[in-house]
Amino acid sequence: MQLPNSLDIFKYADKSADYNFASELKDSMIDQTYLNRFDNSLSDSGLHPLTATGITIFQANVGKLCNQACKHCHVEAGPGRKEVMQKDVMEACLNILEKTDIPTIDITGGAPEMNPNFKWFVKELRNKNRHIIVRSNLTILMEPEYKNLPEFFAENKVEVVASLPYYLEQTTDRQRGSGVFNKSIETLKRLNNLGYGREGSGLVLNLVYNPAGAFLPPSQKAVETDYKRELLRRYGIAFNNLYTITNMPIGRFLNYLDASENYNAYMERLISSYNPNTASQIMCRYTLSVSWDGYLYDCDFNQMLGMRVNHGAPSNIREFDMAKLCNRRIVTGIHCYGCTAGAGSSCGGAVV
Repeated sequence: MQLPNSLDIFKYADKSADYNFASELKDSMIDQTYLNRFDNSLSDSGLHPLTATGITIFQANVGKLCNQACKHCHVEAGPGRKEVMQKDVMEACLNILEKTDIPTIDITGGAPEMNPNFKWFVKELRNKNRHIIVRSNLTILMEPEYKNLPEFFAENKVEVVASLPYYLEQTTDRQRGSGVFNKSIETLKRLNNLGYGREGSGLVLNLVYNPAGAFLPPSQKAVETDYKRELLRRYGIAFNNLYTITNMPIGRFLNYLDASENYNAYMERLISSYNPNTASQIMCRYTLSVSWDGYLYDCDFNQMLGMRVNHGAPSNIREFDMAKLCNRRIVTGIHCYGCTAGAGSSCGGAVV
């Protein structure tokens, strides 16, 4: 039997919801602790077991349906996906929020706007006086069915977090598809005209940068400076903050790493860049993620790997227990190096 090297084991393990691949190797004499290498790094940092510090962000992934199919997408979202959160799951989320003081609701997808109950959900959240974040790919707001959403966002004081891989057309279209850049620029101008990204408006517009290849993001502050200068100079566009997010070895980006034979080198880069200062502050410690079908996860990345909340904490929205979930042990894997490498990575950008 020809055995894969340790990083290949990590790759297959991360494709498995419960690491069943490990059992297939039980007779191979491979040290099973390889599969827990991230936990070993946490132990060396005095952080194992990694536990939650509370829940200040409730992130709802309302479906994998999307008008795009981006090459780096860890969700593997696209026009053909059928997974969409139903109204009863949204109602279960609202019932939980009614009983807790979780301040921020982060709505993501796919393109979350494509969920048929999206506007109803946002209005209900607004009625509960929660801070609402919507993660948009921008181009969806150019589709006829969704063209009125920028005004809807403004009316409901929604914070918009928008993906824009780069301030140059060729780079953006290469990663996200032909014509995406120009549609994104037009949408950003519309948001600006409504007050988004403008000082004193109270309407927050943040952008997201993902590297275009198998490398870590550069300095978040430096990239933000470049984006603000170039978008203002070229298009008159303003925004509040820019977040740099590391591409996770999951979904389509994992497929790219496989096809380009960059997986092992990329994982070695992430592992060698492990930063205990970021590990102590990563988003899973204060975020709880709910999937389209109501299951609970420590983060959106664990969600895409099927790694549900565990270690005695409830794993379904209908079994929600605030006390247990606020102090739960985090489910970890080799992909967690993506959030702890260098300056760190979270849904809110760099960690340190």
